[in-house]
Amino acid sequence: MGDMAQSARSFVGRDSELQTLTGLLGVASTDAATDARRQHVLLAGDAGVGKTRLLTALRDRAVSDGWQVHAGHCVDFGESAVAYMPFSEILDRIVADLPDVVERVAADYPALARLRPVRRVMGANQGAAPTGTDRGQLFDAVHTLFEAAAEKAPLLVVVEDTHWADQSTRDLLTYLFTRPYVGPVAMVASYRADDIHRRHPLRRQVGEWGRLPDVERMVLEPLTDDSVRRLVHELASGKVDAERVVRRAEGNAFFVEELVQAGCDEDLPVDLADLLLVRLDRLDGAARSVVRTASIAGRRVTHELLAAVTEMKTDELDDALRTAVEQKVLEPTGSRYTFRHALLAEAVYDDLLPGERVRLHARFAQVLKETPGLGAAAELALHAKHAGDLATALRARIAAAEEARSVSGVGEAAHHYEKALGLAADPKVAQAAAINLDRVYERAADTLILAGLPSRADAILAERLDAIPATPSVGRALLLATRAEAALAMENGDPLTHSHDAMVALPDDAEPKARCAVLAVRTRTLVTFRRSEEAEAVGLEGIEIAERHSLSKLASDMATSLSMLKVRTGRGGGDKVEGFRQVLRETIEQARRVGSTYAVSRGLFTLGRSYDEAGDYPEALRWFRAVIDDAGGESLQWSPYAAAARSDIVRIQMVLGEWDEALALTGGNLPDAPPIPVALLDSLRMMMEQAQGASVGEAARALRPFWTQEGLIALYGSIVEMIAVARAGDAEGVLRVYADAVETLSQFWTEWFGGRVRLAVVAASGIAQLLPSLPAAQWPALVEAVDGLRSDGEQVVAQYEPGEWGPEGRSWTARLEAEVLRVHWLAGIDAPPQESLLAAWARAEQQVEAYGDVPGLASVRATYAAIQRATGDVAGSRVTADKARETAKRLGLQPLLDELRSLGATAVKQQQATSTALTPRESEILTLVAAGRSNGEIGKQLFISTKTVSVHVSNILGKLGAGSRTEAAAIARRQQLIS
Repeated sequence: MGDMAQSARSFVGRDSELQTLTGLLGVASTDAATDARRQHVLLAGDAGVGKTRLLTALRDRAVSDGWQVHAGHCVDFGESAVAYMPFSEILDRIVADLPDVVERVAADYPALARLRPVRRVMGANQGAAPTGTDRGQLFDAVHTLFEAAAEKAPLLVVVEDTHWADQSTRDLLTYLFTRPYVGPVAMVASYRADDIHRRHPLRRQVGEWGRLPDVERMVLEPLTDDSVRRLVHELASGKVDAERVVRRAEGNAFFVEELVQAGCDEDLPVDLADLLLVRLDRLDGAARSVVRTASIAGRRVTHELLAAVTEMKTDELDDALRTAVEQKVLEPTGSRYTFRHALLAEAVYDDLLPGERVRLHARFAQVLKETPGLGAAAELALHAKHAGDLATALRARIAAAEEARSVSGVGEAAHHYEKALGLAADPKVAQAAAINLDRVYERAADTLILAGLPSRADAILAERLDAIPATPSVGRALLLATRAEAALAMENGDPLTHSHDAMVALPDDAEPKARCAVLAVRTRTLVTFRRSEEAEAVGLEGIEIAERHSLSKLASDMATSLSMLKVRTGRGGGDKVEGFRQVLRETIEQARRVGSTYAVSRGLFTLGRSYDEAGDYPEALRWFRAVIDDAGGESLQWSPYAAAARSDIVRIQMVLGEWDEALALTGGNLPDAPPIPVALLDSLRMMMEQAQGASVGEAARALRPFWTQEGLIALYGSIVEMIAVARAGDAEGVLRVYADAVETLSQFWTEWFGGRVRLAVVAASGIAQLLPSLPAAQWPALVEAVDGLRSDGEQVVAQYEPGEWGPEGRSWTARLEAEVLRVHWLAGIDAPPQESLLAAWARAEQQVEAYGDVPGLASVRATYAAIQRATGDVAGSRVTADKARETAKRLGLQPLLDELRSLGATAVKQQQATSTALTPRESEILTLVAAGRSNGEIGKQLFISTKTVSVHVSNILGKLGAGSRTEAAAIARRQQLIS
């Protein structure tokens, strides 16, 4: 066995895959192929199927064609993921090859330095001031670095094992996949397909990446039986039963090699771990000890860390490692040693005795504590926990959280803080760690808020506040202030109470920084609730203290809040409001200069809302997009203002008819993204999908648990539900959904909230559509209910000052009046004159057009066209319908197109036969049609065939010029053709 080949000398069974891969990436031996459009590639395959071997062949091909190739690897640290690890590795390699390029890019993008391995170790970023823009600059820096490197030669970037990638690495990959490159840059990201279970964080992300235009997904299938036979022949011709390998390996190249190396004629257990450990048994004592020690670090370990942990002499360690490398257990990769396969590292680790495992983890923890530069805080946290040193694990977990925050990795930071609080739940551990527990809770909650999880932040703060004395203290005041911040981001929070209690909890001798922090939160809260006089008093007091003690960020924060207050409470329009906006813009720039990123986000968002409420959508979109960009793009996408800006962008694009863009923004959500912002985006997406004909009523109803946590989910979700219920023919159900939404939203908005008019329009429209098909006995009650909807709308408008009820509100008010008149007209109960009905729908069309609601205008025009035709204005109906049809086609509004198709199909019939009288049998059938009977039911009642009924119904529609049974019933009642 000793002279058996250890590895295949040639590339077996993957020629077609390599050709496909090089073609997609633009890596080829011909200029023509190289000039072709490059695509990034997601390379998927089961563990051991041959992804690394294929990527190695790709590297060789690319290098031979003059490409630069740099690879980075994700590492399985379990709970202690290290942010951006593969990109740190890639940067290290580029520094070695192109130091001048890195230096030039780093001069323009200082955030790039945070990726350097020397900066990632514990303590390197202490004292740094992490900002929301760091992550955005970091992403831009990496993209710019790749572009700059590609100026030297085409660049291929490989990120392996992304199934172990941390969230920040996935965010950065998303950014790089979606930003085009001017120069020749191509990327490959590989992952284990068999590791991506249903709840795996990469599962949904891969789906989103695969839909990007510049990303191609490539699945590496198992080798064919013939390829396995060839591989066995290459590895050990005639020495192993190839057919047995074919049966047992099932096309997995790694299994093939392991079976061959172990000698497949031996009675080996099926379990892969046992199979892998057979190779370990061939190592001598020193090599086996080093390999077992290395497994504690995961798949990869640096030479320096391994040397420190083992304390072996240099020659002895080198000999042991050389043996492990020769036996294909470890592979040298730069300054690290890597297990030949991750499963091998896992098998070795699992084979350790429990006591041995604890002892080795303790040794790693000791070395990392004594020499922090050898590893990251996340690694120390992992080893200390497994070693039972929970105090050290707690301190390291907190350090890991702060390290993640230093590059705006708030997702990882929140995860680390949650784990830290779990450790700190044991008072002995917290005491031994000698930490300021109030500060840890405060920082953890702040991180959770930035990660889009304010309700979770509120919960941990409530837990801590219940555990400490209710007497005044700085710690208690800051915890309450942070709880107010969380409440501001929640629908059902109580920020006024928490911020007030924070002020009360401040001791008289509190340091200026703590006092100003509490005053800043109180000012923000009062501004949110438009309590102008109190906000100005608190804010000005805080600014005076902050300026006196050179607390520039806090001063800027409060100045921004007071500027926001003027914009929000400014009355009138024109120069006055624009003047307030200009002051806010100047305050935002001041906040940006002093690094108060949260104040910048709030100010930008307020500007967006100001223009939004004024109906200036281009400017609103500009400022909302600035919120997202300023928050670091992908990094802080779920922080309160960035998440709200994203949903506002989608809402505005819906109104403007930019549905492709809007639908794109509702996707791309990570599986571990906070549920409430995702549910809000889901509700907006459902509105568009429903308008295009999708059945989403049940999906919308599933969002009801979120109604009390985000009012907009209740608003949009109930609209989807009402439309779905109306399509199902349940008029009472429409009114029930309306009542449920109003009851819920009245609890934490106000009873007469503005969106209630929109809900009333949707409910009235649903009843109008159903009324002709319902028994006449139900009409009076439904008409009364619709009159109640109109009364609700009038009560809402009465709450607003003159000039406050803007273009959007006026459009919904006009639509509500038009729908109410339509219901009366259809029912023949207090029916309006024909001129009044037409005038109401003309006003609705004008107001919706003035507001700029593209899909809403199409819907109004479709109904208006039907009424025009029913009242005899065939030419006007055609003109109105054609306008609606144009929008419906562009947006794919299939239900509306079906409605409009019936309008177009029957216009000529009306001209031909409007004066033809109905026969007695036709009148009899029309009465039953108006009562909602089907053709089959009518046939049974009149003792005639269903086919005969169908002929009569067609004749009736033609004589009345109606496009549907519903419209025929309405015309008949209006012309008193039926009783």
